Amino acid sequence: MKMKEIREKSKEELNKILHELHDKLRECRFKVAQKQLKNVREIRNLKRTIARILTFLNQEKITKSKE
Repeated sequence: MKMKEIREKSKEELNKILHELHDKLRECRFKVAQKQLKNVREIRNLKRTIARILTFLNQEKITKSKE
């Protein structure tokens, strides 16, 4: 997910997506441990997407507190 897509979503949607991504990351970690996951790079992409969403949410919080 790109930052442009993240900016278009509401805070509630982002929190829902964030929860889903954390669940998917947990599942991928279990699959890696069981040697069932073919695309290990997917974990890296999930982590980056989670970081992008968290960064955006924290920026929103900071800008609102300054106003």
